[in-house]
Amino acid sequence: MTKILNYLWRFWLLLLAFVLTVTMGIPVYILSFNKKHYKYAYRFIRIWCFGMFYGMGLRYDLINLSDQKKDRNKPYVFISNHTSIMDIMLTCILMPDHPICFVGKKELVKIPIFGTIYKRICVMVDRSSARSRADVYRRCAEKMEEGNSIAIFPEGGVPDDTTIILDEFKDGAFTLSFKHQSPIAVYTFVGLKEIFPFDSSKGYPGRVKVYFNGILQPSGSPKDLKTEAFEEIKKRCWNTLYKRNSYICLRNF
Repeated sequence: MTKILNYLWRFWLLLLAFVLTVTMGIPVYILSFNKKHYKYAYRFIRIWCFGMFYGMGLRYDLINLSDQKKDRNKPYVFISNHTSIMDIMLTCILMPDHPICFVGKKELVKIPIFGTIYKRICVMVDRSSARSRADVYRRCAEKMEEGNSIAIFPEGGVPDDTTIILDEFKDGAFTLSFKHQSPIAVYTFVGLKEIFPFDSSKGYPGRVKVYFNGILQPSGSPKDLKTEAFEEIKKRCWNTLYKRNSYICLRNF
């Protein structure tokens, strides 16, 4: 019975995505023709994200672990762990003052309607092509020069092994930050892996926790930035897992 309800819930996701993509996609597509208008297109993108996230019965709590404030006039590289398709929606919801361009897989262009809009507003990368991966830095730099921020999930994807808490980070986000001297805003998403996993037979409406770990300045090497970011996110993931397991043990005891 639970699996049937989950499949119905995921079918609702498809209906919701279709309606929101058609209604919000039209103004986004039109506005995307002029680079100067992306900040207006981003407003419709955020409406789409709010509709998807809240429409699926999801909510979030933001916990600030740092007193650092983001400068609304400065572009950032936003990073977080990656456990669910809802990571994308949540990132846009969290960033009202920083129009975001995602670095995403080229394969998503094949999705009807969505793919047409996606290729106009995202920096696409063909992971099988070294040339495409190398060109990402140039295209991201162009987006940032236009006043946009870049969002990258440094794990590069969601691991097939669901026991992995945090996969190894790729270099891209940190090389980009270092080359263009753009600060990195570090976030940790906790709960989406259980609440909205990629397995369509699992999941449920609920609340997730978002931790703002702080802002890293690109003063060190890309390797140093990657290590520091990884340790910050890993620490929060492991602390949350430890507390959850301790609670379960005490409850069972």
